[in-house]
Formats: sequence, C-alpha cells, structure tokens
Amino acid sequence: MQEILILYYSVHGGTGQLAEAIARGVAEVPGMLPRVRTVPRVSSRVEAPEPAVPADGPPYVELADLQECAGLALGSPTRFGNMAAPMKYFWDQTAPLWLAGALEGKPAAVFTSTGSLHGGQESTLLSMMLPLLHHGMLLLGLPYSLPQLGATRSGGTPYGASHHGGGDGALPASSEELQLALALGRRLAATAQRLGGGAPAGAGS
Repeated sequence: MQEILILYYSVHGGTGQLAEAIARGVAEVPGMLPRVRTVPRVSSRVEAPEPAVPADGPPYVELADLQECAGLALGSPTRFGNMAAPMKYFWDQTAPLWLAGALEGKPAAVFTSTGSLHGGQESTLLSMMLPLLHHGMLLLGLPYSLPQLGATRSGGTPYGASHHGGGDGALPASSEELQLALALGRRLAATAQRLGGGAPAGAGS
C-alpha cells in the first residue's frame, strides 16, 4: 500500500472539511491510503510553545512523512491571499529534503478555504504551489471535465479544491466543493499510483 500525505492547517474547520473529503477520495483508489497530518500554530510568545502532541485532530507532520509519501495534498486557509503562517513556517524548515531531492517527481495538489467568496482563494492556492515547485513536485489541478467545476457557486477552481466558509467560518462545505475535493483525492492517488511512488531523486537533472 502506498500513502498520500494530506497536510493541512485549519482554524474554523473549513480546510479540514476539504481534507477529509480528499482523504476519502484517496481511499477510493485501490492500493492507496491517506496519511493525514497538520502543523502547530505559530506563537508570538516564545514562552508559549505548542505541545509536542496535539490535544485532538491529526498528528503534527514530520519531515519523514514527506519522504515516505507517494504524493501530497497541501491545504491552508487564506491569510491576505497567501497561505497561513504556520504552514509557511513548516515549509521553511524543509531545506534538508530540498537538498536531497527527496520530493522530486512526486505528484502534489493544493486546497484552501476562505472567509469571503473573493477572499484570495486562487492566489492562496498559487502561493502553496511555489515551495512544491522548488521541491520538484508535479502539480495537479482539477480539469473542467468535472461538471461541478462549472456548476459551483461557491468554492472550486482549476488550481485546486476550495471552500467558502463565510465571515465566521461557519458555512459547511457545499456539495460541489466536497465532490471536487473528493475528485482531487482520487486524481492525486491515481496519478501517484501510475508514477509508482514518484521519480527517483535527481530524475530529469
């Protein structure tokens, strides 16, 4: 069995809803399993670190999770059109994997949740792609052959799955949003399977 790492950060639960749907999509592909992980909050006070193990939800990600996965789904809520600081902080610590080419040739996809409908979904998805491109990963989006992409009136983009959570983050994911996240998980897992777990380090160089 190969595993797809679903790495996300969520505050109000919108990004988490998409992560769960992506995980279900991964599990629908025979021979593929989801591995769900999160990142700790970034504290402005050095004397207030996060606990080593979260009180609830998925475990914190480790570099080994990235090394061992056959593919990656990366999710974050929008912060002024960019990924959230805790997720950015984690990727800033991945230089050892970059130096080793550990992620080269592995497929990856991105997803996000915003408080407003025009709150920077697409720019946040694009911002999350940047470190993945530097790592040599192969980026996947959502094709317009998916009917939900043309029918959605909330989230959902060709760049990745997305969710409009409302100003207080209380809006549940719509049917189209969940179906697109499910499709993204299936597409990512099937692509990783066809690639056989990613190209070896340094491939194509």
